[in-house]
Amino acid sequence: MTHPPASRNHSELQAGSLRAGDHLILPDGNRSAEVHQVDVETDDFGTPAMVLATLSGGGVLRIAAGSTVRITDDAETAEIDTEDTTEAAEFTDFAAAGTADTAPPNTGSATSDASASDADTSDDGAAPAPGQEGSEAAAPGVVVPPLPLVPPAVSGPSETDLALIPAPDGTPESVVEAVAEAHPGAVGVLLLSERLAKGINTKSGSCLKDLSDLAHELFVMLKDAENALAVADLLNVLPFDGNPGRWASVEASLALSSYICRQLGQDERAGIYEKFLRAPEAMEADPFKARINAKVRQRSLNEPNLYDKEIFRSIDNSNPDAEREWRLLRLEALLFLRAHGGSETIGAAELERRIGNELESVRP
Repeated sequence: MTHPPASRNHSELQAGSLRAGDHLILPDGNRSAEVHQVDVETDDFGTPAMVLATLSGGGVLRIAAGSTVRITDDAETAEIDTEDTTEAAEFTDFAAAGTADTAPPNTGSATSDASASDADTSDDGAAPAPGQEGSEAAAPGVVVPPLPLVPPAVSGPSETDLALIPAPDGTPESVVEAVAEAHPGAVGVLLLSERLAKGINTKSGSCLKDLSDLAHELFVMLKDAENALAVADLLNVLPFDGNPGRWASVEASLALSSYICRQLGQDERAGIYEKFLRAPEAMEADPFKARINAKVRQRSLNEPNLYDKEIFRSIDNSNPDAEREWRLLRLEALLFLRAHGGSETIGAAELERRIGNELESVRP
């Protein structure tokens, strides 16, 4: 990277500390551009991995979250001509996402508003002539991002959808109590029900996990589809609240319920569970993030972790308990894939066969 001229004052900071308004020195080291917006993409473990710096004149720079970048301290040197702003867009692989030369005219973007505001507060106090408002933002060569799309409505399950799911017979605690009474000799059910009997709080991640585990225990180990659905439906009606940890339990419950209903021939009800399962996928308002999320999601469906190594290692070590635990995790992964209708690498028919094999392997 070429260093900027010695006369330019600059400081260094971690990419994750970038903020809107910073004047970021571009990768060529000789120019800078104002940062309009900063987004952070995380990896599958929730750790910041990529910083996306949207430039005021158009274009997005991708920066590794742990990288050190330079920003200018001198506002005068931070000003660059319109050609520099256009070229800044070329440093990104996805400049076409709203930064092409065919971008719509600036008719109300933040850039034009800011330019008009600056003109109104100029030193001489004179108002800009008609037709000159935002002239700097509309100068030839500047690439103006299009106006953002209207974000999709985020809501919970509709009344029509919920009508297909039977209401619980009593309070959530009474549902769990009835299940425990139906299986007095099942140790797994007893342990889970005792914890849940103290009170079911749907804001508690551990409580949701216990409910999901109880539903799986009832169906997988005891072949009790009816009670498994009754417990699972305590979770299935909960909307996505933006917390991936809590949603994982609801997701597992929805996938299990979908499979049970398909086996019982209740396809319409199964379709509702599958709809609820996929609901968070349509909640991303940013078009770029939505495309990235869709690609990541499809890749995870095409290359699922089915715990092959762990299962084979348990078999080699003659550890049936560990093998069973890994197979239960594999079963959950297969049920999740089945609720999505399969993937590009594993079809629905193959998933049915594999799920059947896993159920036979883990059941007593």
